[in-house]
Amino acid sequence: MNDLNLYSNIHKHVRHSNGLVALQVLYQFGSTSRAEIARKMGLNRSSSGYIIADLIHAGFVREVSKNYNQIAEGNHRGRPGVLLELVPQAVYFLGIEIGVEYITIILIDLTASIVDMRHKQLPCHQIGVEKAIGEAMELASSMYNEDIMSRLGGVGFSIPAHMNEKGYIFDAPLLKWIDVDFLKIASRKLPMNLSVAVENDANAFAIGAIYQSNISTGVILFLVLESGIGGGIVIDGKLFRGGNGLAGEIGHLTVQNHKKENQRLESVISLEQLLSRYHTLSGQSNVTIDLFIQYVQEREPIAVSLADEWAKYLGLALVQACRVIDPNKIILGGSMAKLYSLIAVRVNIYIESYQETPFPIPEIILNKNPELGSAYGAACILHQRFMSLT
Repeated sequence: MNDLNLYSNIHKHVRHSNGLVALQVLYQFGSTSRAEIARKMGLNRSSSGYIIADLIHAGFVREVSKNYNQIAEGNHRGRPGVLLELVPQAVYFLGIEIGVEYITIILIDLTASIVDMRHKQLPCHQIGVEKAIGEAMELASSMYNEDIMSRLGGVGFSIPAHMNEKGYIFDAPLLKWIDVDFLKIASRKLPMNLSVAVENDANAFAIGAIYQSNISTGVILFLVLESGIGGGIVIDGKLFRGGNGLAGEIGHLTVQNHKKENQRLESVISLEQLLSRYHTLSGQSNVTIDLFIQYVQEREPIAVSLADEWAKYLGLALVQACRVIDPNKIILGGSMAKLYSLIAVRVNIYIESYQETPFPIPEIILNKNPELGSAYGAACILHQRFMSLT
């Protein structure tokens, strides 16, 4: 595959030949025999054989040898079996998270494994949409060569914004963007024929976490704890957007702050609010979330007090969310998620105190790799699109 047009033609051919079904089988089950692929596809060996041959020729699939121990006297080694597997380098997908103060970029391959990752501190809320996209693509260019670029299957963007499924941003208050056709702008700045996707950061995080955990059943609420509090809902492995794409946004629930004033939840427990409160009470500036967490671990009084306050607000919000969503699990991500592990007991105490009637309390867990943020999910959106039959 030497250019994007060839990539597009191959993908089109794969669709018409049921090749994507074979790719899905290999992605889900890993190295698999021809006979097993045929069985899972519901085809005979002859029909599936033509499909596999096309995929091997196109460079998406390869043969691998695996020796099997022959169970017999002397334990002689039998003939090596031939299995099939995806070629990781066949296609790449780029995920870009545009945060308030940073950009994170992740490159994944056909197996959805991370190939490379970049992170840059950047005040995106001060530089505008086009400048932010330009900075992101410049940073991304350090991650790939001409060969990888020729195999790039698409670019996914993750943004803390209210948007529709067409990538139109109605409002991104943290970035100070209003009424922006982000998909149109991004598509204009990227090479032609390159698939582009745009998603809310919490939804992208949810998709990435599903990829990591392989959860396919139940109702899961995903929360991104950063400058804002983003939420996404996945039901039986599929993203639930709601009527206007805003389902799960518990950051906009109303709570009372320490002054008994009504505020949005994300205005009370956001990263900036927590660190600002610590600065006001302690007089210490330039405190990062990692340093604050260290102070909590060391039982520094002001940090412990604020952490407990944070647990109270989070507990109240989760109780309200559970009344409406009734999730089986709640998965936390973002730079502030690490704080939860130190105060999980306090959060649960507050949850129980707010329960007026018996109500199931979902399991609350941290994402396996919270440092990946929503950039990984943005890349997975393109991987999901590539593997999709629709």
